[in-house]
Amino acid sequence: MSSTEKVISKSQGGIQSLEIGLAVLDVLVEHNEPMMLKDIAHALKMHPAKAHRYLVSLIRKNYARKLDDGRYGLGARVKTLGYTGLDQNNLLQRLSTAATEIKDTLKCGVQISKWFNEGPIIIQSFEPDSPISIITRIGSRMPLSSSATGKLFASYHPDATIKPLMLAEWQSCLKETTKKPATGFTDAELTAKWQAFTELQTAVRRQGYATVTGDMLMGINAVSIPILPPQATTAPATISAADDRQLEYALTVIGTTEQLPLRTQQQTIRQIMTIVQHYQVG
Repeated sequence: MSSTEKVISKSQGGIQSLEIGLAVLDVLVEHNEPMMLKDIAHALKMHPAKAHRYLVSLIRKNYARKLDDGRYGLGARVKTLGYTGLDQNNLLQRLSTAATEIKDTLKCGVQISKWFNEGPIIIQSFEPDSPISIITRIGSRMPLSSSATGKLFASYHPDATIKPLMLAEWQSCLKETTKKPATGFTDAELTAKWQAFTELQTAVRRQGYATVTGDMLMGINAVSIPILPPQATTAPATISAADDRQLEYALTVIGTTEQLPLRTQQQTIRQIMTIVQHYQVG
């Protein structure tokens, strides 16, 4: 047993092989440049053959890579995680700046939402200097079925995450509208509703944004766009139907039918995207 394994084995609980694998990764992170296998093994006081097995697993998950000269370095996945962690505060600062410019340009309200286990929650809100103001409190959970924010997140997260939330939301809405104890939707009704919703998800992913026109509040329109994390490559971030990056933040513009008319929707979305891309947050 190596000294690394001896130290890890003293802790209570946990998965020893995972911790050893992370210890191998730590060596690459701390060294911060490609290393030979013998040097990695020496740093861990581990037999090279054992270190090699952990490196193979790290390579399979893209946390490590093997260079043509035989050395091992950090994989693209580690670089992406590092960027996300280090740039998180900066991302929110740039998002706030972009939201303020959108508010001033379109004279509409702008919200920044973040995904949590229970659904999308508003974390920042920017209200325009106009007689008409649509206020949604920070901390509010946005419904998945009737808000632009909710529809967007529901389209960019796995069905295994979204479907249980959607079913619960539909049943809850039914009880609220009937104002009496209800047996709920039948299985056939829920199946039909989910099928219709999957078609909406496909449309949202294809166009790269979600909209509502009076769905949540009469006379109020909204447009919500995804703020996707950076890709592992150096290519600029793009929104596409094939994009499988996890959606954590969304930016939503809210206004009256006069402020956000349907007839100029495409022009409005282009204005929003131009500002968002200028601040490199989308």
